[in-house]
Amino acid sequence: MFDLSFTKLLVLAVIAVVIFGPDQLPRVAAQAGRTLRELRRMADGARRDLQEGLGPEFADFDIADLNPKAFVRKHLLDGLDDDPGSPPVPMEAQPAGATLPPGETPPYDAEAT
Repeated sequence: MFDLSFTKLLVLAVIAVVIFGPDQLPRVAAQAGRTLRELRRMADGARRDLQEGLGPEFADFDIADLNPKAFVRKHLLDGLDDDPGSPPVPMEAQPAGATLPPGETPPYDAEAT
């Protein structure tokens, strides 16, 4: 989620020491930990309330499916990996005059053009 390397964490620690001072830093860190723990508890409670409110019909519902990236991957890209052959090439990417595989219909009326 966050791309924090060791150097970035070190810079953040130095900034925190400068801003809060070495005597207040442990108190501020403990308060931040309590706040984060409370936010996680509230989020878990909201998730639990949502799942209970949806009822038994949505027992297999996963909140992570609401993430747009996961939604697109699940509903649009799921069947693409079923065929171990090469993926189909879009018509725009095919060279002009390319022939279609046997049995495939063109995306337009061949007699009209």
